[in-house]
Amino acid sequence: MLTIVVIGGGAAGFFAAIHAALASPKAKVILLEKTSKLLSKVRVSGGGRCNVTHKCFNVSEMSKKYPRGEKQMRQILHRFMTNDTIDWFEKRGVKLKAESDGRMFPITDSSQTIIDCLMQESQKLGIEIRLNCDVLQIVPISSPTLPQIAFELLLKEQKTITCSKVIVATGGSPKESGLAWLKELGHEVETPVPSLFTFNIPNNPIVKLMGLSVPTAKVKVQGTKLEAEGAVLATHWGLSGPAVLRLSAWGARELALMGYHFKISVNWLGMNEEKLRLLINANRSDFANKLITNCNLSVVLPSSDLVKISPIPTRLWEFLLEKTEIPMTKKWVELSKNELNRLINSLVNDEYEVKGKTTFKEEFVTCGGVRLSEIDLQSMQSKKIPNLYFTGEVLDIDGITGGFNFQAAWTTGYIAGTSAGQ
Repeated sequence: MLTIVVIGGGAAGFFAAIHAALASPKAKVILLEKTSKLLSKVRVSGGGRCNVTHKCFNVSEMSKKYPRGEKQMRQILHRFMTNDTIDWFEKRGVKLKAESDGRMFPITDSSQTIIDCLMQESQKLGIEIRLNCDVLQIVPISSPTLPQIAFELLLKEQKTITCSKVIVATGGSPKESGLAWLKELGHEVETPVPSLFTFNIPNNPIVKLMGLSVPTAKVKVQGTKLEAEGAVLATHWGLSGPAVLRLSAWGARELALMGYHFKISVNWLGMNEEKLRLLINANRSDFANKLITNCNLSVVLPSSDLVKISPIPTRLWEFLLEKTEIPMTKKWVELSKNELNRLINSLVNDEYEVKGKTTFKEEFVTCGGVRLSEIDLQSMQSKKIPNLYFTGEVLDIDGITGGFNFQAAWTTGYIAGTSAGQ
């Protein structure tokens, strides 16, 4: 009997196991999870709602959301794309919805819906799930008398499992030592470093704005080409939000080399200095005798200079006035040229020194993993060892925040499972 073992009980592992069983109904499919919990990242994703995928139906555009693996994702997304993910879950009674930023969630707003769907499908297909099974080593074997046996898996407590094919779906590892058992097979591993993390800015008054969010800011790492745009959130340790998380993904290796000690510039309005000066001058003209604290750039410029912006949150406006040493008792008309320049600079080039990082909630994502040049992308099979497949974050593929990492899990899981089952 064909026996397929999937190592890892996360999203990619479950999807690979399900499609292996669908491709080969007579095969025995076993899923091994080293802990006592299944689909743990699915459970916490999107604040417990599970950001299943992203509303993007263009392969070229979708692939650009992967700092590592863009070229490879462009080659394989046509095999299982966003629309396939939506259709797959809807055929099993799980409808997805898209939010304004493109993120897609189950209409229940509960990750348990996705977990239940994957569990029920696995049970229906007769997939055997074993918990607390930590695989220490994969040993390729050759047996003329048992041609169906290609591997022996060594588990903790000196247990073993023999099987025909293996799909590795163990997820990312924070340390290269966690991938040593794969290097023993002869595979090269790109050194893992964290991706999707927030910036720690210790001993800075910005932390007093904890909970404050600005919708359209730009964040740049000084001295580099790294820049990202989107919402920025102040936290009790520094800055977070989509713009910061995207920046951490694109700059994962560069920021690691800096030891997570660097300076950033924040453009709180996401607009250039020229338009900001027009906007401020309009405020000075229209609200000349009003206190500067009572009018925080909420006007709209006329004609060709039309600029629509969200008013700066009051707490941030007062924070920046204090930071630039502009008295809150001043009226717009009383602003000196020097004060005006300081205010503009604080709005478009607000500097902070980052010292350290914090993992984004429990959604740990790594940059690095099994080198993609050693994988046959049409099957996700190892080019070095026949019948050995890889899927998910154990590969050197990672996306920015927004559902892209789960889509990579569904896509690579579908290909690996279907190929292993054939």
